[in-house]
Amino acid sequence: MLDIFVCEDNAAQRRTVVNIIQNTVLIEELDMQLALDTGDPYMLLKKVKTSQNTGIYFLDIDLNSSMNGMKLAQQIRLYDPRGFIIFITAHSELSYMTFQYRVEAMDFVLKDNPAEVKVKLRECLLNAMERHTLQTNKTHKVYTLEIGGRKISVDYEDILFFETSSNIHKVILHAKDRQIEFPSTLKELTGVLDSNFVRCHRAFLVNKNNIKEVDTKNRIIYFANGETCLMSTRMMKGL
Repeated sequence: MLDIFVCEDNAAQRRTVVNIIQNTVLIEELDMQLALDTGDPYMLLKKVKTSQNTGIYFLDIDLNSSMNGMKLAQQIRLYDPRGFIIFITAHSELSYMTFQYRVEAMDFVLKDNPAEVKVKLRECLLNAMERHTLQTNKTHKVYTLEIGGRKISVDYEDILFFETSSNIHKVILHAKDRQIEFPSTLKELTGVLDSNFVRCHRAFLVNKNNIKEVDTKNRIIYFANGETCLMSTRMMKGL
């Protein structure tokens, strides 16, 4: 998942940008969430320091603060080197500064044409999603699932276990930070996932790399985030 950050000191303009972003994410069914919209660059930086996900940053350059958008982008790069930075500004002549500050901006959107802003923001979101998916697939093993036309990619290392759902022909993916129900079976998953995923029960398929503790007496498997799943006596030896 990608986190979206917006930093714009004009509240009305910020609302417009946020509305365009949220509508695009909804319509295009993108695996993204709005993490923060603010006029305060220091607040945004504080949030970025604790964020676990790669970000898309829509930054105004003139923020009426001791830190302008370019300096903010430089700081963001220290914590999120793979993030996507887009500047939104009324000053086209400032585009050269992106080279001066060496922040590798993805795009430069001018505020003076509202229709153009809408088109450009949509393009940036789609482009960032595509590039993030390609980057992730190259650097990590990823499981990609589809729900109603929406593709969601989850790193293998973030998956704790899969559980058979009470809804027929559906499975629940338990990741470190979320749960997703989707159409599949544990048998199908066993055929496509690597050897790190082991069947430990007729209702559970676990990622052995994320097991914190195994209670063999009570046949319970514990994970780092506090979740648990069951283990059958028959499958205990294999695990």
